[in-house]
Amino acid sequence: MKKGIWGVLLLLAVVVYFGFDPSANAWFPKCPFLMLTGWQCPGCGSQRAIHSLLHLDLLSAMRYNLLLVVSLPVLAVLLYAEAVRRRKPAFYAKVHRVAYIWIYFAVVCMWWLGRNLWHG
Repeated sequence: MKKGIWGVLLLLAVVVYFGFDPSANAWFPKCPFLMLTGWQCPGCGSQRAIHSLLHLDLLSAMRYNLLLVVSLPVLAVLLYAEAVRRRKPAFYAKVHRVAYIWIYFAVVCMWWLGRNLWHG
């Protein structure tokens, strides 16, 4: 039952982000961190990047949020590892190492600083 609900929510999100451009519709949520500080958070541009990806516009998606685009293969591996967790526990354990979490955290922090200092 839970998987069905998640599937429906994902499909709904895909339909919304395909059909509506977040940069042209004021009802999409705005980043509170950006509004308060003027700095982009690591996720800023993700809604527009998703819209661009759904329209197969990879270059625009990369301009909106490069980290999101390059993280998609990582996310796919993590989702696959979760799906086969019981059948392939060794694979799951290799993918979910603490070191990888810290490395990705460092990448996100560098992205956060870099995108603001570069464009700042």
